[in-house]
Amino acid sequence: MDAIRILGGVPLTGEIVIGGAKNAALPLMACTLLTDKPLTLINMPELVDISTMSNLLRQHGARIDQSALAPGAGGEAGATGRSMTMTSERITSITAPYDLVRRMRASVLVLGPLLARMGEAKVSLPGGCAIGTRPVDLHLKALEALGAKIDVKGGYIHATAPGGLKGANVVFPKVTVGGTENLLMAASLAKGDTVLENAAREPEIGNLAECLNAMGAKISGIGSGTLKITGVPLLHGARVAVIPDRIETGTYAIAGAITRGDVVLKGTRFDLLESVFSAMRQAGVTVEPVEGGVRVAAENGLVGVDVMTEPFPGFPTDMQAQWMALMATANGASMITETIFENRFMHVPELTRFGADVNVHGASAIIRGRKALSGAPVMATDLRASSSLILAGLAAEGETLVNRIYHLDRGYERLEEKLGACGARIERIGGG
Repeated sequence: MDAIRILGGVPLTGEIVIGGAKNAALPLMACTLLTDKPLTLINMPELVDISTMSNLLRQHGARIDQSALAPGAGGEAGATGRSMTMTSERITSITAPYDLVRRMRASVLVLGPLLARMGEAKVSLPGGCAIGTRPVDLHLKALEALGAKIDVKGGYIHATAPGGLKGANVVFPKVTVGGTENLLMAASLAKGDTVLENAAREPEIGNLAECLNAMGAKISGIGSGTLKITGVPLLHGARVAVIPDRIETGTYAIAGAITRGDVVLKGTRFDLLESVFSAMRQAGVTVEPVEGGVRVAAENGLVGVDVMTEPFPGFPTDMQAQWMALMATANGASMITETIFENRFMHVPELTRFGADVNVHGASAIIRGRKALSGAPVMATDLRASSSLILAGLAAEGETLVNRIYHLDRGYERLEEKLGACGARIERIGGG
């Protein structure tokens, strides 16, 4: 099993190109199941999760072709290197098997499209990172409101809608990104109007809604907490660009700050991560939009800043672990309150191996900054925890060995290469 070795203490300087957003690309890929015409996605990241979703779609009958593009090819802003064309002329299987779905929670996103197009879907209960309970009951109750009959048995969700889905008013009791995505896709082919209240507002939701509209759907209210979908009989193909990855953007922004470096993040957008950039500025980091991206620079003297994770536009839970690593190097104390997942402090014991002073009290963690961290052998527990350990290793004195980095490969493309180009002493080694 691979590991990543880091010799820390080097300020990062240079440019890092931000890729397409994994969390946008996955639901966009599921849209192919809604039409028999080709769907082309631009600015696709090359990640394990993308490969997993591709394999899942293929077993449903999709044909997938990938190719490299010259930067900016086709005129799409931010199109930096890879396209994927998917064609699902005929759905050959309505079952999403456990062996594939267990590897990635986003696999449950095939449920809505299969149900809407085929009138039936059988999807294994999902897996993914072990960061706490992430039930799909909100997805299922919302689909039931559209007329679906749901039976959960033997570890599988069996959904049927023999008469087709019908529009309805759906009020989510709490914000659910996956639930909003599943319902957007399902309602696009439902009869009549559907209104989603308390819908997720993440940029990835907007990317999905705009993709569906490009395919012929009728969705309004994009960017708000109320989405209206007028169902159409058929969707057609489209060519859509995946938005830049805001979590990759935030992770590399903190890499620049935690090493007290100066980096420019190319191909990203400031507006995707304003909550994190605001907190970084409060901590004393220079964060500013520049042509084609965002510049991040920091010197010693950063101060602790409290944050609370919230649905967009609040501070994202996917940046919580990285923020903790930064605060471990700031002056004074700070507090992180996690409101999204109940088990997302699993990286704390590993960060303390660097010498970080972190104490967890229920849903909050108190961090008291240290002048210096020390390199250590550590083990990743989930995707974002992996990146927090990489960040701590970049800032720490001496050698760090991050084990179980297969989590990292689910969400970060060519991480060692991107960091190494900015001066990081980092390498992947086998047998970690």
